[in-house]
Amino acid sequence: MKLRVLSLVLYSVLTVAPAHAGLFTDDEAQKKIKTLETRVSQLEETESKQAAILLDLQGQIEAQNTEIRRLRGQNEELQHGLQDAEKRQKDFYIDLDSRLRRFEAAEAAPQPQASASGKQPEAANDPSLENRAYEAAYAFYKSASYQNALGAFQDFLTKFPQSVYAPNSYFWMGQAYTALKDCKSALPMYQMVVDKYDNSPKLPDALYGVANCQAELDKKPAAKKTLKLIVSKYPDTSAAEKAKKLLGELK
Repeated sequence: MKLRVLSLVLYSVLTVAPAHAGLFTDDEAQKKIKTLETRVSQLEETESKQAAILLDLQGQIEAQNTEIRRLRGQNEELQHGLQDAEKRQKDFYIDLDSRLRRFEAAEAAPQPQASASGKQPEAANDPSLENRAYEAAYAFYKSASYQNALGAFQDFLTKFPQSVYAPNSYFWMGQAYTALKDCKSALPMYQMVVDKYDNSPKLPDALYGVANCQAELDKKPAAKKTLKLIVSKYPDTSAAEKAKKLLGELK
């Protein structure tokens, strides 16, 4: 609009001036007016395009700000959900541990005779407790709560040393220590699986854990020997594939 007003003003000047001052002929004045009008139109078009671009950018910025606010809200919800899940796991484990302690105390006390009906005392072991204790410890590991997982697995092994889940418990403790960048503590956990549970399905992975820790602890000759054992003895396992890759990196 300002450019259009300027054009009209200049048009008036150019058309009036020749009559009084004789500065331009009619043809020259008309040419200059046309040139000026073209220039003004171009400037107005440029101004309009710039305004459209600015409006578009403003819209994009607002959309991005809206998306950022949405993602922040989701992140806060996820963090809150994770905290709630971890609290539930801890509460469940504390309740389970309390129940186990009550059963242990009852077992240590003199046992009353069975009733005439042949029913056993209520404090008899609940066979589901072992499974639930292992699942609670593993839930800590899966949620990356590694310190809680280590404590829970250690308690599990203390209460159920002969459990079928014992080799898995040692293996997951090794994994938890590895995730915490503590290969010095992880190595004996993996080694326990190798030494005591040679029929465990976790054995190839435990051997790889041993080799990986050996490499991390700068025991490369021992690591290479362990990796070659995995490849030769368990060639069709995922542990063998990882062993081949690590062997290549250690050369």
